[in-house]
Amino acid sequence: MQLIDGKLVSAQVKQEIAAEVADLIAKGGKKPHLAAILVGHDGGSEAYVAGKVKDCEDCGFTSTLIRFDDDVTEEALLAEVEKLNNNKDVDGFIVQLPLPKHISEQKVTEAIDYRKDVDGFHPVNVGRVSLGLPAFVSATPDGILELIKRYKIETAGKHVVVIGRSNIVGKPVANLLMQKAYPGNATVTVVHSYSTDIKEQCLSADIIICALGRPGFLKADMVKDGVVVIDVGTTRVPSTETKSGFRLKGDVDFDNVAPKCSFITPVPGGVGLMTRVSLMKNTLLAGKKEIYK
Repeated sequence: MQLIDGKLVSAQVKQEIAAEVADLIAKGGKKPHLAAILVGHDGGSEAYVAGKVKDCEDCGFTSTLIRFDDDVTEEALLAEVEKLNNNKDVDGFIVQLPLPKHISEQKVTEAIDYRKDVDGFHPVNVGRVSLGLPAFVSATPDGILELIKRYKIETAGKHVVVIGRSNIVGKPVANLLMQKAYPGNATVTVVHSYSTDIKEQCLSADIIICALGRPGFLKADMVKDGVVVIDVGTTRVPSTETKSGFRLKGDVDFDNVAPKCSFITPVPGGVGLMTRVSLMKNTLLAGKKEIYK
């Protein structure tokens, strides 16, 4: 069993991005500029955005953080999105999810200029990805593919089972792994809460991507020997062993599943770090205007 080290790979990618930014600036270009809008004070969102600000520093980017209280109106938030759309110095920006219930996440997502949508959630980017056209790929699926590439895991002709059908992970990663590329050319099965044969599908899988949000869901009796397991789950569970009072737990029963795997990602230290670094990759592309001129 080989552990897929997201910490190591994310550090490598950030170093590569920083070198490219230094070269860009040496040739007279400007630093890529990422802005983030944070609504409210959710602990997970606060930590995630703080991590993104640190990543920007590591990569040599300019970063801007715009905060609103959770009682901000939808109109005010949309007005801020429009300001960022029209700010020529900002190359890309994100609106951190989730948003308060009185604000439509879909309306906000669609209001973002797709040419600055470095989260890859706008319908234009989602559609272009599905067609195999240049686009901003949403960060978690892109991070998963980067790990597969860095560890030279074969995907062509393999049976990939994706557990979960979210718009953020399940659907896009399934789409990407079907495309005529590497990683790709796989036979992909998507299972979800209404699937009646999840265990049978998983037992036939060469690669399992678990993105269900249910801690410890994937058990050892659901996987075959030699399987590759990518655990996308990051659920906070209570813990008396940490200062924060919680710890992150993945969708995979790691201790029992890992001995059967050829490769497996840990939680934490796996896909989560790659999600952050993939946002940096998209910001660099936005800054260089490599996708949308």
